Amino acid sequence: MALVLAPEPPLAEWLAALDAQIARAPHFFDARPVLLDLGLLAPETPDVAGMIEGLVARGIRVIGAEGAHPSWPGVAKWGGSIGGGGGKSAGPGKPIELPAEPGPAAEPAVTPAPPAESATLLIDRPVRSGQSIVHEAGDVAILGAVAWGSEIVAGGSIHVYGALRGRAIAGLGGNKRARIFCRRLEAELLAIDGVYRTAEDIDPALHGRPAQAWLEGETMLVAAMD
Repeated sequence: MALVLAPEPPLAEWLAALDAQIARAPHFFDARPVLLDLGLLAPETPDVAGMIEGLVARGIRVIGAEGAHPSWPGVAKWGGSIGGGGGKSAGPGKPIELPAEPGPAAEPAVTPAPPAESATLLIDRPVRSGQSIVHEAGDVAILGAVAWGSEIVAGGSIHVYGALRGRAIAGLGGNKRARIFCRRLEAELLAIDGVYRTAEDIDPALHGRPAQAWLEGETMLVAAMD
């Protein structure tokens, strides 16, 4: 199964965040094919091909690029679909096809953590199955549902203004004050600073209700908010 990376401007900061993620998980990209979604980059972005070469130099196996602008030199050789119109992102509901033989659908993007000065990462769309959102610099707010098989990771708290069906991991890096809030609790797993509960460990009476989770000492508490 391919992994999709979506570079964001400025590319130097995005690459630095990616390097930090690789340092934390050195084998994450081992033997995994990667497809690039370049739809977030403006047409005037310089040296996109150089950025791709930098990924290859990091041991990332790039198999293609989607959403590239025709004016970018050196990108077409990556064998992806080169589109015009300003490089619009594929977006929810529009799958990105692998350039090679047919296979399972590509996983949505793993988003490297933005720079430390960012406080809250706002996701204004549902999080799809297989997608991983990582933001170690603060809170994550999701304006929609979090699907089964997806994952939200935050250095601070997690706010889901919809159904939480995937995994929510808050307080990454030792933040015991972090909390998890959701409008509808159907989570596979809740975790705060390494303390976790699976769906089997959560009171069935809380299923489908607005709820929050927090730590008291080394114990995670989960309670309804209505």
